[in-house]
Amino acid sequence: MRKKWDIRVPKILAVPIFFMALLSGIFITSAQECPALLNPVNGTMLVPVDATISWEAVTGVPGFIISLGTTEGGNDILNERNVGSATSFTPATGLPESTEIFITITLFFFNQPNIVCDSQSFTTAALSEVPSCSTSISPANNAFDINTATNISWNAAPSATGYFISIGTTQNGEEILVPTDVANTLSYNPTTDLPTETDIYVTITPYNRIGSAASCSSSVFTTAAAAVLPLCTSMISPLNGETNVLLSPTLEWNAVPNATGYRVSIGTSPFEKNILEDAIFYRTSTLIIDFEPNRTFFISIYPFNEAGEAIGCTQETFSTLVGCGPYFDPVSGQLVVLNPDLTFPDTITICLNNELDLITATDEADGFRWYKLDDRGNETLLSSSSEVRINEEGLYIYEAYDIFEDSDRTFECASSKTFQVLISETPVIENVAVNISGNMLNYEITTTTNGNFEYALDNEDGPYQNSNRFTNITLQNHTVYVRDKAGCGTAERLVELDLTVNGFPNFFTPNGDGINDFWQFIPPVETGENNVSVIYIFDKFGALLAQVAPNTIGWSGNLNGKALPESNYWFKAIATNNKIIKGHFSLKR
Repeated sequence: MRKKWDIRVPKILAVPIFFMALLSGIFITSAQECPALLNPVNGTMLVPVDATISWEAVTGVPGFIISLGTTEGGNDILNERNVGSATSFTPATGLPESTEIFITITLFFFNQPNIVCDSQSFTTAALSEVPSCSTSISPANNAFDINTATNISWNAAPSATGYFISIGTTQNGEEILVPTDVANTLSYNPTTDLPTETDIYVTITPYNRIGSAASCSSSVFTTAAAAVLPLCTSMISPLNGETNVLLSPTLEWNAVPNATGYRVSIGTSPFEKNILEDAIFYRTSTLIIDFEPNRTFFISIYPFNEAGEAIGCTQETFSTLVGCGPYFDPVSGQLVVLNPDLTFPDTITICLNNELDLITATDEADGFRWYKLDDRGNETLLSSSSEVRINEEGLYIYEAYDIFEDSDRTFECASSKTFQVLISETPVIENVAVNISGNMLNYEITTTTNGNFEYALDNEDGPYQNSNRFTNITLQNHTVYVRDKAGCGTAERLVELDLTVNGFPNFFTPNGDGINDFWQFIPPVETGENNVSVIYIFDKFGALLAQVAPNTIGWSGNLNGKALPESNYWFKAIATNNKIIKGHFSLKR
């Protein structure tokens, strides 16, 4: 059954901001309406060259790409600038005068091709006066300890089409750089480092076809002692331009050897720092919680040290995940995912030669897939149901997925794991080694093949143990059971204990425990016939110790009321047919 978002993520949908981001048309069709210009309106004349361009917001569009040109669809002024979700843009150096300007807005999407809208246009006014001076120059006026390798930047002056820059060590001085035309740019990088620990005067003079700004004052800053600036860094995770980034990712960037720290800013447009503003980090990673889905983010990282911060570092971008999460739930403070939770085991054991043995999924999900992995890691699909038949050992992949619908799009959220299949079989008992210790027995069970077996004594239902050894068990016949732990079968064997030689016990234990306390002839079980008339018992020196009749309980191991020591003793039995039988036995205490 296909699921809706509100079934699986009620906590997330209770958050208004997330609700709007998630359900406001994430998945857009090609029929999406393009935005109209708001300022200047399409066809407007006499537009100021420093105008800010704005357009309608469009529900469900995660971002906009802007191009400006002097022909329809052209980009000779600005080539495909991604402005994120912003709905306005101000050209940094203004627009050319008396020119029809064409703006082409492209709708940016994560999961379908972008939509290029028809161009709209307006015409700029002619310049009527010289530009005013730039109001801000960087490094800032009266700044101290500025790195000698700094570049110099300034803000745009309205109606300027170019700029002269001069640099000196005195007010309005030109000792370092005579007035130089840098065209319509807003920065200048001196060809050599500035002198150390020196007052540096910078004069920026905007100009246009009418003339130059008059009497622009110098800005002054003081350079620091000689030092080496750090180089710029770049993102490791996510990579520049990466899409489908988690909503709560760990941001990681390359370390710069001589950097003391890193100044990081993140925004939803190239001109904003509304997510993270100039945060200082002394490591090369940080966890970010609760990015909005379906947004492009712009990140700037400037390494710094005692000499200052890196110069000219470029901005990088990434886009957040669509679909399965994880999503940050501000109510619970937890990350929520739509992928099924897996309880499937790491190892499965199947029984040899059991063709009906099926492996079944252990989880609730809308669908399943099973794959076989070969030695090179290649996958072969075995089944697309909740069951799979596997008859050989190896590595396999188990995948469970749920199906969701949102904005007329169906997609899967899947979880998978690799598991190992082992083959087991019914055990076969090869031998039960019996060791007699005192009046107790010890067993050691061996099987024809090694397996994942467990062992029990006298009861097929157990209890079972992992060890194949049993110790200190009674002197009598016992049955041993060997069971395969995977349920592939149980083997059993009766261990018959032969304690006699021709009916004469080979030991006895007169310790008063009621077991084997007397030594006596035992008639054969198969006949039950007592063919012995009398038995004589001797010590190792041949001295007669006792005379035993076969119809008595037997010899107690005593002589004249005193217990004899552990040792070997001899017997002579006279059969009813006058045949003499001789042998020996052990007395154990």
